[in-house]
Amino acid sequence: MSGADVNDHSGLALASAPGIELPFVDLKRQYRSIKEEVDTALIDSVASAEYILGEELERFEDEFAAYCGARHCLGVGSGTAAIHLVLEALGVSKGDEVIAPANTFLATVLPVLHLGATPVLVDCDDETGTIDPASVSAAIGPRTVGVLAVHLYGHPSNMGPLQELCTRHKLFLVEDAAQAHGARYRGRRTGGLADAAAFSFYPSKNLGAYGDGGAVTTDDAELADRVRLLRNLRHSTKYVHVTEGWNERLDTIQAAVLRVKLRHLDRWNARRRQHADTYADALAPVGVRTPAAASWAEHVWHIFAVRTPKRDELRSALAAEGVATGLHYPVPLHLQQAFPTLRSEPGTFPVTEARASELLSLPMFPELEPHEIRCVADIIEEWSQTAGQSPVSGPD
Repeated sequence: MSGADVNDHSGLALASAPGIELPFVDLKRQYRSIKEEVDTALIDSVASAEYILGEELERFEDEFAAYCGARHCLGVGSGTAAIHLVLEALGVSKGDEVIAPANTFLATVLPVLHLGATPVLVDCDDETGTIDPASVSAAIGPRTVGVLAVHLYGHPSNMGPLQELCTRHKLFLVEDAAQAHGARYRGRRTGGLADAAAFSFYPSKNLGAYGDGGAVTTDDAELADRVRLLRNLRHSTKYVHVTEGWNERLDTIQAAVLRVKLRHLDRWNARRRQHADTYADALAPVGVRTPAAASWAEHVWHIFAVRTPKRDELRSALAAEGVATGLHYPVPLHLQQAFPTLRSEPGTFPVTEARASELLSLPMFPELEPHEIRCVADIIEEWSQTAGQSPVSGPD
């Protein structure tokens, strides 16, 4: 997503000055809360000696597919690998164009480039930050083969209009669900809303492993079979390779951890929603814009990002008090120097560019305490008074 892979600690700020010392994400708290279950799962997984494509992986794939409302789940090495394998299994190749949002992490479009195809970037919706269906419609051309819809910060994309467009133009639709484990669009969970979905299990995700990991979900049995072959060096049987493939399997030991965590995911997401409400209430009189969910969405708040033109000043003020923050994403894809094929002139995607310069991600994790949120809000309120920020009416 997206931070399809590594995104939660991009530009993370930790202050050296004394204060509350609140991290952006605290995985040690999470581990302590499930220590007994996880330790048992890890020991059992190691004792089984089934370290590659073992029974725990099969069980996790069945459970996660059922959770998402999909028929198939394939565990893979990372969220980036999940997107890559899906696109390759769908036949994306040189000369093709794949539409994706400019407002995402590089890992969303990197697989498109690696397959020799061209990412066609479009702007995002101002309210949710997700891909704008009207912009997608305008970008469809004779070489367009599909659309990557990024569920951003835990908020699903507006899938209905996108599905209608893709059906009409005979395009595939793939969810980048790296930040949206358990989120719902009109009552249906992400992972079962398109031709396929790609998940990341990077440790700080809502459902995170103890290392890299990812998964592909789909209802298409043939597509699932192609991904299954691609992730495992294209083995049909051992030492018999159908064609070229990749070594992109999810380790069995990570699947064991994920099975434990999956049992807690809904509870953790509910806590995140409570935290988002607490933030919104506490920041209501303060000079920053807070995010909100669309009426058709159930947000899972992987990221809680506030918006202010004085973002860097606010970040410094929080860091001085020991509060860590993140930037998602300060340089849009079309302004990245390292990828000239993605580049467009500044001003091409005004909504994306405005968000990139104004959004600041506040600490968000299930084990966060209400008093810690109020402390963050107090720091922001004091800063806003000093900075001359006027109260903002309504959410972002």
